Amino acid sequence: MTEILVIGAGVAGMTAALYALRNGKKVTLLERNAIGGQIAESPRVENFPTIKSLSGVELADRLFDQVTELGVEFKFGEALSIKKEENVFIVNTEFDEIKAKSVIIATGVKHRKLNLPNEENLIGHGVSYCALCDGAFYKGEDVVLIGDGNTALQYALLLSSTSKSVHVFTLFDKFFGDGKLVQAVRQKENVKITHNARLTSFIGDKELKGLVFDQNGKNLEVVTPALFVAIGQVPDNKIFEGLVDLSNDGYILADENLTTKTAGLFVAGDCRTKKVRQLTTACSDGAIAGTNACTYLESL
Repeated sequence: MTEILVIGAGVAGMTAALYALRNGKKVTLLERNAIGGQIAESPRVENFPTIKSLSGVELADRLFDQVTELGVEFKFGEALSIKKEENVFIVNTEFDEIKAKSVIIATGVKHRKLNLPNEENLIGHGVSYCALCDGAFYKGEDVVLIGDGNTALQYALLLSSTSKSVHVFTLFDKFFGDGKLVQAVRQKENVKITHNARLTSFIGDKELKGLVFDQNGKNLEVVTPALFVAIGQVPDNKIFEGLVDLSNDGYILADENLTTKTAGLFVAGDCRTKKVRQLTTACSDGAIAGTNACTYLESL
């Protein structure tokens, strides 16, 4: 039996664990993929207070080292189901069953896909959602990027340093990211930008050979071995829906104390309804959820 189970080892989850550990609680941290969550895919973080610049991986590693030194119990695995019996939460993973007096959901979000035919088959064969992970495989190639936000702009800058060229496509007529990032991308000589274009199909069955876009009603074919997709994220909260209320788009509803409708069950980070999803707000959520989970335990 652990006192607090944190589901998700992103920035919000690890910050929640940090605050609970410093309150003397026994904490288990459950993660199904990689430490750090989405931020681990960011090549450069420049908006975190007191730190001018560092990579997302470095930030995640520092935070993980911090909670490890404080004694967190770390487990790899995916939460497959959750229920509450009396005052005990029971979470089943593919490997074991975890019992906890309180649970903090910090599962973040996953990459939004294009939902086009053959997309799943081409993942890892030319289609990628992480330029940091896969960009080096296409060094010296002409690659394509779809997206218009900060992540897409960061990916464009990263790819421009290794690829022969980067062709950026946006669905609308502008970018929606930070002005400095937009300016930096536009200044790259090997970056081409095409607005008002929608991807309609892939060329290639087992390996990506090219793409077909609809631009203002006309087909535009682009030959490329690599497509990087950065069109946002979606939550994955279905297993919690019996214990929490969800918004129409699947995010967990919570009050300012990050409590859910189930006593002892808290939420933190990008998986909840919020207007601003940044590192600093993830840290804030983690601190609030971790502290309030400790307060809940003391009331039992």
